[in-house]
Amino acid sequence: MSGMHKRFKAVLFDLGGTLIKTAPVPEILKRILETYRVQKPISEIALAQKEADNGLTLKDYAIPSGKFWFKWNLKILRRLNVHKDLRHLARTIGDNWWNFADLELYPDVKETLDYLREHRFKTGLVTNGFKSDIDEILPRVGLSRYFDITVGVDAIGKPKPRKEIFLFALGKLNVHPNEAIFVGDTLEIDYEGAEKAGLTALLIDREDKVKDPVKKIRKLTEIKNCLE
Repeated sequence: MSGMHKRFKAVLFDLGGTLIKTAPVPEILKRILETYRVQKPISEIALAQKEADNGLTLKDYAIPSGKFWFKWNLKILRRLNVHKDLRHLARTIGDNWWNFADLELYPDVKETLDYLREHRFKTGLVTNGFKSDIDEILPRVGLSRYFDITVGVDAIGKPKPRKEIFLFALGKLNVHPNEAIFVGDTLEIDYEGAEKAGLTALLIDREDKVKDPVKKIRKLTEIKNCLE
């Protein structure tokens, strides 16, 4: 391939659910709360999380990550009727999140990224997480040196599926949309967002759950078939 003209010059990835897996968010919250002797049913925590997520606005993504997560945690705690040490607990959840998350790399990630690097494709991350989250996660899973760029939501303040965050990442790589593939695990946020920005989208659907007529792969290693 190295001697051939390549249609694609870059492959960009989502992070959570695409390259890494974690325990479900309500489970992580439950674990942290239990260390402070706060016992809440997982169903109540899940509902509180959903309400906090639904209440997010575009303005929220423009604030620093520490303030964002503090505000998000406060909403959840208040919805759970937790009042003791409220502000301290909201900060503690953010500080300890990744220690309770069962953070794990999918087994096909490094092989795929090694292949892309060997064949001189540019690589990047585009995530709705914050830069501070990326910087915390990548060393824990051994991916610190694999990407040419990493773009969190705070880079531009506009989350996926907004096209601006995709185009911002491409600008950093000096690559046109038609020269890039984006791989993600959610249909609306990743796949449709990337398509609207002009990238070629691939949906990673390891359990073959999505029945929509989209370009799908079951393993990340299948990306190489889309590059040839």
